Amino acid sequence: METPKKLIIAITGASGAVYGKSLLQNISGRPGLFEEVAVIFSENGRKVWAYELGKEAIVPAGFREFSNEDSFAAPASGSAGYTHMVICPCSMATLGSIAGGISTNLILRAADVMLKERRTLVLVPREMPYSLIHIRNMETVTLAGGIICPASPSFYALPATQEEIIQSVTEKICNLIHPDTNGYRWGSR
Repeated sequence: METPKKLIIAITGASGAVYGKSLLQNISGRPGLFEEVAVIFSENGRKVWAYELGKEAIVPAGFREFSNEDSFAAPASGSAGYTHMVICPCSMATLGSIAGGISTNLILRAADVMLKERRTLVLVPREMPYSLIHIRNMETVTLAGGIICPASPSFYALPATQEEIIQSVTEKICNLIHPDTNGYRWGSR
């Protein structure tokens, strides 16, 4: 019997709120994929969402939302049983803090828990170009067991719309956290 999976989705203040929105919609549209989905917004994540998408962030029905300032929330503990975490988009400040082992808020603590418990942590940076500091921080997180999945759309599926371009990134993320998702596969077009 497969162990139930519990997912944390964190949205930080990097540009690219549309990727976070698409990921929330993608997971929400697949009921039963995860036993539980927790959502955490950083303060700047909410601000960037409102600026880029022109509206307040809304967490899908059935998902649990936690305050990033609540260090006593379930995602702060390995015993809460969260098995996967995605930070999408992931700011360079968040990446650097994770690489440095700094856990000053719930997002950072939950990421630290994922690494120390050897669970799946996927960071989706949306920055370019990368500085050497960014690259070294990505290396550190990768060596610690995290997965760096830059928000780099693919075009071999011949996307026809902006939404399909965005979905090429969120489908890749979904494949990383749950390989049974039915996203684009090479040769399927």
